[in-house]
Amino acid sequence: MDHTALLTLFDRELREEARPDGPGVRVERTGDVVRQVAGPQGWNGVLWAALGEAAADAAIDEQIAHFTGLGLDFEWKLYGHDRPADLGRRLRAAGFRPEPEETLMIGEIATLSLDAEPPEGVRVVPVTDPRGVDLVADVHEKAFGADSAWLRDELLTRLSADPDTVVAVVAMAGDEPVSAGRMELVPGTRFAGLWGGGTVAGWRGRGIYRALVAHRAHHAAARGYHYLQVDASSQSRPILERLGFTPLTTTTPYLYTP
Repeated sequence: MDHTALLTLFDRELREEARPDGPGVRVERTGDVVRQVAGPQGWNGVLWAALGEAAADAAIDEQIAHFTGLGLDFEWKLYGHDRPADLGRRLRAAGFRPEPEETLMIGEIATLSLDAEPPEGVRVVPVTDPRGVDLVADVHEKAFGADSAWLRDELLTRLSADPDTVVAVVAMAGDEPVSAGRMELVPGTRFAGLWGGGTVAGWRGRGIYRALVAHRAHHAAARGYHYLQVDASSQSRPILERLGFTPLTTTTPYLYTP
């Protein structure tokens, strides 16, 4: 599939026809905007918008009013091909704060290089219980220097209420968790998403991240998914390209805090 067709498929299945990403979450379609409302503990934001120049500012104001009326911070997830072309400027003018830009990368599972194994002394362990969730959260905090309370809550909820939609793994060196990642499976689509892949300092550059990507890809293929999607940082993009992922466009989170 060529790049344009693949991006069109991604937009349709994961954005225009988005499904709630967890229990108690709803996806709303209003006008030319698709948004998710998950409450204080989940992801709230705009997934898709098909806006003309004349209607863009009013649509932005409408989303601000909606989410702030619910008392929620939210994100407008902007992709490089979204229209109008100056939507990012309009969001900044309305009070949104852009986070670092990432690259949307897609890999057709059947064509990826998935023979990667963890280095000697490191094993990949599936996460199925609260103890495993704690290990993933510990890696997240050490690898990214960020609070992981939201991740712990989200994983526990998904594993308990909707276990067929998430796969989480942790790489262990003895009793020490050194890398982790999760995969979100979207029923009714051809896509699974890789999220949160990180390795603690001192263990990077040994092929662990690559091994965790391969591990999750095999799970996705076994469940009938055709593509893996990643919002890649500048650090992970080269690794993913070597595995066979294709960069399609950029993605930038625009955050709004009332």
